[in-house]
Amino acid sequence: MAETEASPAEMTGEAAPAKINLALAVTGKRADGYHLLETLVVFARHGDRIEVAESSEDSLVIDGPHADALKDGDLSDNLVTRARDRLRSHLRQSGKSAPPVALRLEKNLPVASGIGGGSADAAATLRLLIRFWNAAVSEQDLRVLALSLGADVPMCLESAPLMARGIGEDIEPVEDMACLPMVLANPGVAVSTPSVFKALVSPDNPPLPPLPATRGIAGMAGWMKTARNDLAEPALSLSPQIGTCLAAIRSSGALVHAMSGSGATCFGIYESMETARQAARQIGREWPRWFVAATETR
Repeated sequence: MAETEASPAEMTGEAAPAKINLALAVTGKRADGYHLLETLVVFARHGDRIEVAESSEDSLVIDGPHADALKDGDLSDNLVTRARDRLRSHLRQSGKSAPPVALRLEKNLPVASGIGGGSADAAATLRLLIRFWNAAVSEQDLRVLALSLGADVPMCLESAPLMARGIGEDIEPVEDMACLPMVLANPGVAVSTPSVFKALVSPDNPPLPPLPATRGIAGMAGWMKTARNDLAEPALSLSPQIGTCLAAIRSSGALVHAMSGSGATCFGIYESMETARQAARQIGREWPRWFVAATETR
C-alpha cells in the first residue's frame, strides 16, 4: 500500500483512548466458545490517535512509540483498515460515497496488553471516517459494524464509563463516575487473550457486586476492593511478570490496584493526579523499560 504525504493542517484526527477494565467477571460460556462477561469499563485520556486525509488511493502509516510491534504484520488486515473497509462496504451498499483515504495510526499503547488498543483504534476509525465522509449511519448499523470487528469494539465506540455484559455487546452507561487519577503500567510482555481464557479454571463465576451509589474516587476504590478480575489468576500463571507489575503499583501508594482485561497491563487508582504522576515517576525509575503512563479517566 502506498504512503501518501499530508500536512498536519490537512489531517483530521480522532482519539482512541485506552480501555480499562476496573473489574471483570467471567459468568459463563456459550456453545460457540465465546465467554460471557460482566465488566466495568472506563476509558483513559492516554491512548492512540487516528488521523485521515484525502488521497488518490488508500494507505496506512503507523508511527509512535509502539509502532514497531505492528510494522511486521499485514497492514491490509490491521483493525484500522478492516474498520475502514467494512464501513466503506456498508456505505456503498446504500449508494453512498466513500473515497480513498490516507490513514495514520499513532501507536502510543502497547499491543496485546489488555487495554483495548486495537479495538479502540477500530472504533476511532469508524467515528473518524463517518465524520470525514459526512456519512449517516444509524446507531444500530454502527453497533453491528463494530461488533463484526471484535467484541470490545462496541464498548470502545462509547469511550465513556459503562457496564458491559454478554460477549461485550450488551452495554449500559454508568452515570456520575468521577474522573479517576491512575497509572497504567505494562512490564513489556504481550499476553494472548485466547491463552488466558484457556487457562481459566472455570467459566461459571458470580457477577460483580452492585456499584456504589457514590462514585467518587474513594467510593470506586472501595468498590474495587470487593470486586475482582477473573482473568488475573490465569494471566499470572502464564506471565509471572504481571505479579511484579502489580507489586510495583501497590508500593507506589495506589488506593487500589488491579490488572486490566486479559493483561498484561496493570493499573492503580490514586487520590489525585499529582500522586499519580509521582507514582509513575517512581515506577519508571525502578523499571525503565516498562510502559508507564500517568493519566485519568474521561
